[in-house]
Order: sequence, then structure tokens, then C-alpha cells
Amino acid sequence: MGWQLIRAYTLLVYLFMFLPVAVVVLLSFNASQFGSFPMTGFSFRWFVELAGNDAILRAFQTSIVLGALTALISTTLGVLASLALVRYEVPGRNLISTLLIAPILVPEVVLAVALLLFLNFLSINKSFFLLLMGHVIFTLPFVILVVQARLVGIRRDYEEAALSLGASPVQAFFQITLPLLAPAVFAGMLFAFTISFDDITGTLFWKPGGVETVPTQIFAMLRNSISPEINALGTVMIFLTVGLPLLGLAIARRMAMQRGG
Repeated sequence: MGWQLIRAYTLLVYLFMFLPVAVVVLLSFNASQFGSFPMTGFSFRWFVELAGNDAILRAFQTSIVLGALTALISTTLGVLASLALVRYEVPGRNLISTLLIAPILVPEVVLAVALLLFLNFLSINKSFFLLLMGHVIFTLPFVILVVQARLVGIRRDYEEAALSLGASPVQAFFQITLPLLAPAVFAGMLFAFTISFDDITGTLFWKPGGVETVPTQIFAMLRNSISPEINALGTVMIFLTVGLPLLGLAIARRMAMQRGG
């Protein structure tokens, strides 16, 4: 009886969490301009109108560029930091590791306000570069955690064998370590891109005037009215933010299996 109650409670919790998401996806295909039930028909009308909305297309372009740059910078710094912290005896290694992981332990709104106040103190105005650096600070810990977990499992014997055969440390890294790290690096890059693409809290504080990402564009549209285009845009966001990590996980597993085979 006790387990049945736990299962029923768990099911209700999942329904409470995911039923609104399912409603948004369902209403995005509603032919009516009123986002309510009962649905009057099945239509892709709002996705077509979404594709013709210049403001949304600019927001998508900004989000993709921002996410790609964030993923590139965070992955590069994350791999280098993980190598330094795992492979070498760095003074104050535990302190450095804690500081690098700290952004995910601090509420994002607190981190966003703190960075904004600090830059205002330095008389630095809002810019796309500031927005990019804010996203890098927030996504870097996720890359470090993923890459470190993989790097710990890679024996140093492989690198030492390459060095003993005449390879330089750079050659050993690119030809031995990096291929073994590739699944974790790819997964961390996808995590960084997805988190950046989906972020709104920090973006609202850091973005300059006239620059909108997809989440902030949705927020701006909701302040005016609830348009069916918002449901369509929400559906696209859901498929991107859920589909990309799943795709990355599948590719990372396949790469790991090929390496293992």
C-alpha cells in the first residue's frame, strides 16, 4: 500500500511538471487564434507566421551565435582547466576547483546582479561581449564537471607511453588524450550551448538595449499579449533544448562504444 501511494504521488508530480509543457505543444497546432480548448482544428499556421516574424528570426540568430560562442569558449577553457586540475599538482587546486564550480552553487539571479553591479562599478556598459562572458561564467562549471569525470577515468599510462616513444606533450594531448576525451568534450559543448540558448535570468540583466535572445523575446511578447505564435515558439524551444542533449548523449555513447571497441 505504501509503495502504491509513493508511485501515485510520483506520477502526480510528473503530471504537474510536464502537463503544461504538453498543453503548450498541443495548442501550438491549434487552428484558432485563441489559445484555448476545445481545439478547432490541426494547423501549422502559427509556425508559418513564426518563420515570417523578423523579430523572432533576429532573436534566433542572436541566440544561436551567442550559444555557439559560449560553447566554444566554455569548452576550451573547461578542457584546459580540467587538465590542469586533474593531471598536475597546481598550488591551491582545491580552492581553484571550488571557485570554478561556484557559479552553479549560487542562484543565477544573485550571480547576474553581482556581475552587473561589479561592471557598473568599473564603468563598463552593457554589451554583447558582457552578455557572452556572463554566459561563459555560468556554463563553464558544467563543462568542467563533465570533462573532469571523464579525465579521471583515463589512465596516465597512455600519455606516458606516447611521451616515451618520442611524442611531445602537445602531440600526446591531441593524438591520445583528446580522442579519449572526445565524448565528454562533445557532451559538455552541447550542455553549454543548450544552457546558453535557454537562459533568461542572466540575459535580462546583461543584454544591451536592442539585443534580444529567444527567451527574452518570448518574455517581451508575453508582456503585450498571449499570441498563438508564443506557443509555436515555445514548442520549437522545447524540441531544441530537449532534443539537443538527447542527441548529444546518443552521439557521445556511440563515440565511447567505438573507442571501447
